[in-house]
Amino acid sequence: MTGALSRLRIVEIAGIGPTPFAAMWFADHGAQVVRIARPGSPQIFPLSRDVLDRGRDWLELDLKSAQGRDLARDLILRADAVIEGMRPGVMERLGLGPEDFSANPRLVYGRMTGWGQSGPLAHTAGHDLTYLAITGALAAIGPRNHPVPPLNLIGDFAAGSMYLVAGMLAAILAARETGKGQVVDAAITDGVAHLMAMITGLRVNGLWQVERQANLLDGGAPYYTCYRCACGGFLAVGAIEPQFWAELIRRLGLAGVDLPDRADPANWVALREILAARIASRSRDDWAAELEGTDACAAPVLTMDEAPHHPHNRARGVHIGNDPRPAPLLSRNPGQPGEGRQLTVGQARNLWR
Repeated sequence: MTGALSRLRIVEIAGIGPTPFAAMWFADHGAQVVRIARPGSPQIFPLSRDVLDRGRDWLELDLKSAQGRDLARDLILRADAVIEGMRPGVMERLGLGPEDFSANPRLVYGRMTGWGQSGPLAHTAGHDLTYLAITGALAAIGPRNHPVPPLNLIGDFAAGSMYLVAGMLAAILAARETGKGQVVDAAITDGVAHLMAMITGLRVNGLWQVERQANLLDGGAPYYTCYRCACGGFLAVGAIEPQFWAELIRRLGLAGVDLPDRADPANWVALREILAARIASRSRDDWAAELEGTDACAAPVLTMDEAPHHPHNRARGVHIGNDPRPAPLLSRNPGQPGEGRQLTVGQARNLWR
């Protein structure tokens, strides 16, 4: 089946984290993506196969050499878009910056960085955690006594990769209408700030406390948090609405108990202790059998090894072997993960002609 983006041609300058994830997403949905990798470039993780590299052909080019730059330029001149994640100015010094491709006026140039192309930190080193640190998001996540890194999901992949994808798709649509490409300046700090729109809106309206675990959605509310079970596993509870809370309480066997008013945050500690004691009396899987499939809004907290075997994930085909299926699921062009091949210089020269 042809992918939804099968007519899209993208050159990816190999990087780490958000750039390969964005390129993988495009390739999953059928785009013709070619990755240019630096010869002998080191890996952060010693992987025999990196899932983020799936679905696209690749070739090794030394962009510091005239021959390597010439071939890269030739490919980009025939492409619809570029993905790169170098520090600002690096591609320009190589003669491969956005202004070097006037002969391809429809080119969309996707630039993925942590700090953005401008600003006082633009040329400094950083990683997901340090980008999160200046956005207000990191300070809001974790227990009361210290913030906790939320893996690199929020910065690298949500605020980074997916904002790059969205920006590039918008620019590609515009280029097809106007004949003019543009630069997409995707900064993780910008993306996180945008993702925080609802939370900062609550804060501005006096409905969010700065301290952690004091709010509705940060683990402070006893009806939106995780509880330890008898087996040592955890149960996630998200019974925000009154009807879901009532169903949860009934199924926990607490319907006849005179519970503190959950609407008053002053009662949250006492209410949490009651729920914690009850949930700790049975195993995670016992509670899952009791609560899943109901409107109690509760679910077992599964490990990465367990998640592919959950009946809901299996029914939807969320995983293909050890890999995630392309997402989202399109009805006519659902996407298909694939593998790439290493191109020779000759094959690369003849590509897209």
